[in-house]
Amino acid sequence: MAHAYTPGLRVTERMKLVKERRLPLKGTVLVEKGAKVKAEDVVARTELPGNVQPIKAASILGVHQQDLREFMAKKEKEAVEKDEIIATSKSFFGLFKSHCRSPVTGTIESISDVTGQVIIREPPIPVEVDAYIDGIVAEVMKDEGVLIQAEGSFLQGIFGVGGETVGLIAVAVETADQELTADHLKPEHAGKVVIGGSLVRIPALRKAVEVGVKALVVGGLDDKDLRELLGYDLGVAITGTEEIGCTVVVTEGFGAMTMAHRTFDLLKAREGKQASVNGATQIRAGVMRPEIVIPLGDHQEIEKRGDEGVGLQVGSPIRVIRMPYFGALGEVTELPPELQKMESEAKVRVLKAKLESGDEVLLPRANVEMIES
Repeated sequence: MAHAYTPGLRVTERMKLVKERRLPLKGTVLVEKGAKVKAEDVVARTELPGNVQPIKAASILGVHQQDLREFMAKKEKEAVEKDEIIATSKSFFGLFKSHCRSPVTGTIESISDVTGQVIIREPPIPVEVDAYIDGIVAEVMKDEGVLIQAEGSFLQGIFGVGGETVGLIAVAVETADQELTADHLKPEHAGKVVIGGSLVRIPALRKAVEVGVKALVVGGLDDKDLRELLGYDLGVAITGTEEIGCTVVVTEGFGAMTMAHRTFDLLKAREGKQASVNGATQIRAGVMRPEIVIPLGDHQEIEKRGDEGVGLQVGSPIRVIRMPYFGALGEVTELPPELQKMESEAKVRVLKAKLESGDEVLLPRANVEMIES
């Protein structure tokens, strides 16, 4: 039977986890297939070419470009130190000297008798890729990276900032609708992935950075607090590269929004377990969601689900993503097949749902997001 595709967030208690860990360019893979790795273990390493620094050497020395090589104290491919003299010219019967010094430490890449420039390349930039999750190396991609496989819980958020981090889960609030305040954050939360409730404000965000919290997972966040934390308007882009001292994952949306009970209860059940968190988010083509990954490490056999990709069904848990019920959680009670006319005069596919408040509502299917298990 045909069905309408509905986007959804995964909140899964147990599933097979596979993470690709790939270098930005070819390098060296440090682990073998079948090896057990920890999240912090470096699995591949490479070096990015260093920045280049052009120097107008001929102009500095006051000589013709074609004669530049005669005045060079260093040759191509030779190493130089910052402020080291690389070329010298003499004038007025040798009484006066002009020196050209290297602005950086690096290697002379080229000497041009056409432009009169000397190009110095800075030292290569080392790049290391870690495993991100505890697991087993399932596949090695020669000179490029690995696939890490594990079993555990997987949760996606709506929005996040900050990159990858790892820490033990600590639940700082009693209920999913409780605001996470600065008073909830203690010194013992240093290095932890702290779970909040409905909202976090700027004082708590700053306290988290001060304490040394690795990541915050909360239901909602005010956009003005996010702007104050970052120091600029984020705009529409890929997040994940922000250096704010703490990764933040929002599970429901902007404003005070009760964290979905399934999400909160699962995180609470995993308290004390190690979680890998990534705040990277992209809302354009190639959607990328922030995530919390909790490997369980006991490698039990996962039951194969027969309903992958089925879409909305009666009983599916949903979140409303447009007004007037924005942020409300509920469950599908009916999926009428016929198109129905809405207040806007548009004819659309709809569903009936029972919200957590107890209200029975009729909604366009485009106004909901399925919470996948």
